[in-house]
Amino acid sequence: MRTDLFDFELPPERIALRPASPRDSARLLVVKPDGLADRIVRDLPDLLAPGDVLVINDTKVIPARLSGRRIGRATEPAIEATLHKRLDGSRWLAFVKPAKKLEVGDVVRFGSEGKVCFLDQLDATVEAKGEGGEVTLSFAFHGAVLDQSIEERGTMPLPPYIAGKRAPDEQDRSDYQTMFAKIEGSVAAPTASLHFTDALVAALKARGVSIHHVTLHVGAGTFLPVKVDDTDAHKMHSEWGTVSAETAAALNAARQAGGRIVAVGSTALRLIESAAAEDGTVAPFEGETAIFITPGYRFKATDLMLTNFHLPKSTLVMLVAAFSGLDRIRSAYAHAIADGYRFYSYGDACLLYPAAR
Repeated sequence: MRTDLFDFELPPERIALRPASPRDSARLLVVKPDGLADRIVRDLPDLLAPGDVLVINDTKVIPARLSGRRIGRATEPAIEATLHKRLDGSRWLAFVKPAKKLEVGDVVRFGSEGKVCFLDQLDATVEAKGEGGEVTLSFAFHGAVLDQSIEERGTMPLPPYIAGKRAPDEQDRSDYQTMFAKIEGSVAAPTASLHFTDALVAALKARGVSIHHVTLHVGAGTFLPVKVDDTDAHKMHSEWGTVSAETAAALNAARQAGGRIVAVGSTALRLIESAAAEDGTVAPFEGETAIFITPGYRFKATDLMLTNFHLPKSTLVMLVAAFSGLDRIRSAYAHAIADGYRFYSYGDACLLYPAAR
């Protein structure tokens, strides 16, 4: 499909720079085939039925943005690196700026400026260079020592549309983390889950709606725009995920009993769709997924979707168009923009029903 079909104009003031407080006070646009309804996230229990199940991504965001400088040559230009995929105990794939300042074999030193660190400096060697500013960094430390060093030096990897307007701060360490965060490995938050609070979870359980966890480590590739003219030419970055046997069994049992599977966010949806057979049965899963969902995809295991409002021409807006229909999503987004909804990671949410099939 043509990429420009998924484009739209968003006024800059619609981009949320901080989350709603409390989190479940964010607005919720309910998108059904027969119309739209303006609600609040805390209304979610009333919009679901006993026996429905929510699928939550329990990944935890690491402070993956590092600032340093190239060393070992005549000049020492500043380098910013955003780690996005762990390769092993000491190596990460990262997007760096400016990539043209680095060559294979260069050393980048991420120092302790402004931090109280147990080690003064963290060095990484550029092992390989890829496309789009991607490099392979081989760090001088390994395992838990490396993890602690990154934790002490790094800042939260806010998306470019926020980081371009303000610097990350200590508040983002909690704001850009969901209440379900458990398994470290993401460099972007599963933002639909940011809307949940203890009170909302208690109300959902009282309603008879259960919550089950999966893990998908979100990479920084989620921020990359689709730069090709046709979606068929776009290459998705792969991400690692797991669906436990317990979660798979619970989802299958709920559906057999007449309940609906509600994917909380695009990451949970992509993972359960990767784990599902053609008949909709969800199997245990562990491994990489690079599933790219565009209009025409037949959803196998997802009945409803809770998600935020996404960027123009992004793979995420293509996914929601596949789920609810391109015309319906275009109408919903136009309504949201006109009515003052807040967009993107810290913004408001929508509850999507599938297009009539």
